[in-house]
Amino acid sequence: MGKNAKGSDFLYLALYAFAGFAFELLLAYVIEPLMGLSLDSMTTVQNIVHWIVTCCVWALVGWVLIRVSRKKYGFDIMEVKAKLKLPQYLGCILCIAVIFYLQYLDWGGFKPAIELARCGTLKFIFQYIYYFFETFLFSLIIIFGQRACEIWFKRENIPYGGIVLALTWGIGHILSKGSLTVGLLSALGGFLFGAAYLIVGRDYRKTLPLLFIMFAF
Repeated sequence: MGKNAKGSDFLYLALYAFAGFAFELLLAYVIEPLMGLSLDSMTTVQNIVHWIVTCCVWALVGWVLIRVSRKKYGFDIMEVKAKLKLPQYLGCILCIAVIFYLQYLDWGGFKPAIELARCGTLKFIFQYIYYFFETFLFSLIIIFGQRACEIWFKRENIPYGGIVLALTWGIGHILSKGSLTVGLLSALGGFLFGAAYLIVGRDYRKTLPLLFIMFAF
């Protein structure tokens, strides 16, 4: 860790990751309407292009934040390589089961099956690519939020990153979806995502696929 790294530095990185989500709002509600497009009436191809552009920007934002974290603050999110033990595997299974149950209640069924029936195969594939990059970006909110609070509070066994994600991503869903229920479920999911990061020992190679499974399925 760089000598000058402060908790606020990592909180800013987390907030920059959260701000990256705002690009899709700008794209959907400013840029695309100027082009005569609307999310409600897009064709499959137009929707896929929307997702591709969004994913490219999110990937760029995430790459820049990871690079800044490593080069400026000496914090490499890929540095930790944890070997999981049985209790950790059980913890992962528990997180997946809880989030699956919440998703099932929210969607009224198995989410991927419902989306496949609604979207069709091609659109479904690109939507889940979109979900992967969404997972990538919100995972950075967790990691940087976790590091910020650990510096401040000197404790490493509390899922601070999940709390930061719940307060940002969850509130963002309330505002963007116009639903308190969706926002609260997103906030609860965010907390579970933060717990999952700690369960796998902060190993990002394991964190990202685990969070994707929890979020997308």
